[in-house]
Amino acid sequence: MHALIVFAHPEPASFNGTLKDAAATRLEALGYTVEVSDLYGEAFDPVEGAAHFADRQDPDHFAALAEQRHAGQKGTLPVDVRREIARIERAELVIFQFPLWWHAQPAILKGWFDRVFVNGLLYSGSKRYDRGVFRGKRAVLSVTTGAPETSFAPGGRSGDIELLLWPIHYSLNYMGFSVLPPFLTFGVAGHGYRYDDDQEKALRLNASRTTWEVRLETLLQEAPLPFPGWNDWDEAGLPRPGAPVDGALRFRTGRALQ
Repeated sequence: MHALIVFAHPEPASFNGTLKDAAATRLEALGYTVEVSDLYGEAFDPVEGAAHFADRQDPDHFAALAEQRHAGQKGTLPVDVRREIARIERAELVIFQFPLWWHAQPAILKGWFDRVFVNGLLYSGSKRYDRGVFRGKRAVLSVTTGAPETSFAPGGRSGDIELLLWPIHYSLNYMGFSVLPPFLTFGVAGHGYRYDDDQEKALRLNASRTTWEVRLETLLQEAPLPFPGWNDWDEAGLPRPGAPVDGALRFRTGRALQ
């Protein structure tokens, strides 16, 4: 088994860095080979734009999806994008390690999605969801937050964590991944924000790291999050009766559907 850890934090000595290192060490002990994509450390450029495409389909007007498709067909994708695609293709398990910033992933990770999930090559109108290129691969988010767990409950002050992560989960599902429930470490606050004293925080974070290491042992046996597939939608793209219900639909229906 081969695992890829996509690490999106600017400080290697952060708690995100600790979780990344703990995952790599534990997975290797379990017999995995492990590769790390260190987005900040490798200075990944998250901004899609014309400068990335030397052989343009249309030199006069830049359309990102058209140029991605053209470069994928011609074999002229940027070196960093080809490197990241190769890393995903080698992996059976992909872990995304990042902090929640402004209710979403850091911009560098969002830009990784924008540039690496190449239109035409890795998805198309007929290659997505349960027909996606990455079907058979598993993905899991390991996310830290600044605020405590209670504030991320439905209706909580920090926002419902299930809904905040839903766009990322849905994008991975769109690409064909089986998306596992996220691993969440709450209350990793610093720079003047405090929710408990230093000793309590150290004990809590150490316990979270241990829980993550233990969970990795059975990660591939976990049931993925439910998402509808092609056969679950009708001709209008709406769910048929009995289709799997994802987080957004549960929210819009007052969580009545299970």
